[in-house]
This record gives sequence, structure tokens and C-alpha cells, in this order.
Amino acid sequence: MAPRAGQPGFQGLLIVAAALSQPAAPCPFQCYCFGGPKVLLRCASGAELRQPPQDVPPDARNLTIVGANLTVLRAAAFAGGDADGDGDQAGVVRLPLLSALRLTHNHIEVVEDGAFDGLPSLTALDLSHNPLRALGGGAFRGLPALRSLQLNYALVRGGPALLAALDVALAPLAELRLLGLAGNALSRLPPAALRLARLEQLDVRFNALAGLGPDELRGLERDGGLSGPRLLLADNPLRCGCAARPLLAWLHNATERVPDARRLRCAAPRALLDRPLLDLDGARLRCADSGADARGEEAEAAGPELEASYVFFGLVLALIGLIFLMVLYLNRRGIQRWMRNLREACRDQMEGYHYRYEQDADPRRAPAPAAPAGSRATSPGSGL
Repeated sequence: MAPRAGQPGFQGLLIVAAALSQPAAPCPFQCYCFGGPKVLLRCASGAELRQPPQDVPPDARNLTIVGANLTVLRAAAFAGGDADGDGDQAGVVRLPLLSALRLTHNHIEVVEDGAFDGLPSLTALDLSHNPLRALGGGAFRGLPALRSLQLNYALVRGGPALLAALDVALAPLAELRLLGLAGNALSRLPPAALRLARLEQLDVRFNALAGLGPDELRGLERDGGLSGPRLLLADNPLRCGCAARPLLAWLHNATERVPDARRLRCAAPRALLDRPLLDLDGARLRCADSGADARGEEAEAAGPELEASYVFFGLVLALIGLIFLMVLYLNRRGIQRWMRNLREACRDQMEGYHYRYEQDADPRRAPAPAAPAGSRATSPGSGL
């Protein structure tokens, strides 16, 4: 059974979340189930349900509606009447003890202002897996005790207008402790969520967050040194460039506040694809140019990769040198024989050159000088 409104502590919040996600017994699809102190669980068909059921007993504590076709939740939809514009309940409060309300997979597209008026004890609300297109700024105004709000996979179709309306709708939830926004293609954290003073956990997994800017990181901190909310950030396409430096520094200082920090991986640039964010060195993260936008156009942080390439190249060269030395050692006899033959050939060549030099230098082998022109030759035996 979920705790009553007003019970402090995160332990009570976990009990509320457990009561919302795990009823006393499995509730079939296309049904609505409710439980109370006397009746633990009762289910009824909800396949043709287009409005909230009216046969829920007033002492019900948990109500689950799955697979219906509610489409639009109008003002005071669970209170048996409409609510006026100033937020006061005009209808009868039929479910004063209801603390957990689960409305998943019900094709809800519009939640009007005051849709949950008349539920003063509601502490856990789950609107996940509904194609919301419009959300009234006062949709949650009648939930002063709400501690857990789940909007997972519910805001994808609404666009920027729906996200702006969400900021307005979250503002009055002063007691909210758990906010689920997973799977909504968010490119930034909702500013209103960061202003919730008692928020203890923010789930933004499976979104389109490329990183967190300095303003968002400051919003996750509390004044007076108080610890801010825990942040579930896994499965987002993080860009690991210079714009990731503030997030990386914050993670190193507040790792315990991001339970899935070890699952954060880079989606860009290509050189760092699927690298764990916590393994990067912030000093090596670079930007492509100085005129990049607020989140930065990152260049490939190739410092570690270049160092690894140089090491690999050095190892390859060392291996080649080792193989060369091994070949020389294994062929040392042949190399010695080759060197000896080369030396003898050189010696023979030099001896030939030396012999020809000596022959050319012998004066006895020098050719006789030629007789001058016009002179008469005389025989050795002739006289004057």
C-alpha cells in the first residue's frame, strides 16, 4: 500500500513507486484495476472505456487503467464533475484516499487543466506510453501531495509547444521527488524540473541529449551546499568534444549522483564512437573552430589515438629489426663465406692493378723516341 501524503523521506517515495508499477496481482491489458484496504485487487474490462470509470469505490488506494481509449482527460475527470478556472473543486471528491494512479497505454492525447482535481491524496501518477499532444498548464494543479510523476515515452509527438507547457505544469509540484522523462527525444533538460526544490531523481534516459550546458549543470546544484537530484542519463547521443568538458568535470566531482555514469558513451565524433565518457581526458577535447555554437562543433580528439599509433608503429619497426637480426644470425656462415669471397676478389683485382702499374713504370719497356724529320739515318758501321 502506498504511503499517505505528508510522510517524508525517499523511502516513502520508493514505496509509492513500487505500488504504482507493481499492483497486488497482474492486471491484464485492456482493463482497469483498483485496490483498497478491504478489497486487495479487483479488475474490470476497459477495452471500450472512453472516460474514467465511475464504479471505483471511495476507499480505493490504487487505480490502474491499461489499454483503454481515454483520448482526452477533461477537468476533474476522476472527481465526478468539472473544475472551474480558479482551480477549486466544483465536483464531489469521490476518491479521497487514492494515492497511486496508473494510466499507461490509454491513447491519451490531451490532458486539460485540472484533469486530476479532486484527488487530494494522490502521491504517484503514471502517464507513460501515451501520445500526448497537448498538456494544460494547470493539468497538475490539484495534486499538492504528488511525489512521483512518470511521463516516459509520452512527449514525443508534442514538439516544442508541449515542452513549454510541461514547464508551466511542473511549476506547482512543490513536493515532487521523482520525475520520469525517459524516451521523449528531449534535447535539453526542462528548466522547471531543475527548479523543483525537493526533486530527488530525474530520469532522462533514451533522449536526444548531446550534452549538458553550464546552465543545466548549475541547475542541478542546490544553494547552501545541498545535494541536488540524482540524474539518470544513459543512452543519450553524447558529443564528446570541447562542449563536453563541463559535463565531464561535473561527473568526476559528482559521480555518485549519476548512477549510470559508467554507461555514458560517446556518439560523436567518429574517432571516439562508443568510448566511455569517463575514460576521456577533458584537456584533450578540442573544438573544430572558435566560432562553434553553445554546444560546440567538436573536432576529433585524436591525441590518445595518435600516441597509440606511434606506439604501434614503433613496435612494428622493432619486430622488423628483430626479424632482420635473426636472419643475419641464422645465415652467419654463409655471410662469412660471402665476405671472404668478396675480400679475395677485391684482393685479386687490386693485385692486377698493381702489376699493370709496375709494368708501365719500367723504363726498359718505355718506347724509343722518334727520329727528327729530314735527318739521314746512318748505319752503325759507317765512317765519316
